[in-house]
Amino acid sequence: MTHTQYWYVYLARCADGTLYCGIAADVAVRIAAHDAGKGAKYTRGRGPLTVIAKRRCATKGDALRVELAVKALSREDKEKLANARRFRQIASRAARSGAGSGTGRRVVRSTKT
Repeated sequence: MTHTQYWYVYLARCADGTLYCGIAADVAVRIAAHDAGKGAKYTRGRGPLTVIAKRRCATKGDALRVELAVKALSREDKEKLANARRFRQIASRAARSGAGSGTGRRVVRSTKT
């Protein structure tokens, strides 16, 4: 029997009201690391964090694409992700846009010479 390791994209509210988006295989462990000052540099001193939304992804690559899509949103749109249906829509779009494209990042070339 094989065990599938899911990854999660989570959106957390810091104690100062700001939002933080990240990925983790175990969100509770990751939030505990943030709260202990051992998570992302941004969250140090901003704890405790409260998870306001999370979305399961099949692979780490999918989670990274969804995280990138969430981070590109405005704060207002990030606040709307607490609605589970809205988070599903973002995750679905991110997964489709990143299919087979490596990092899922768009390359922009300058037209200046």
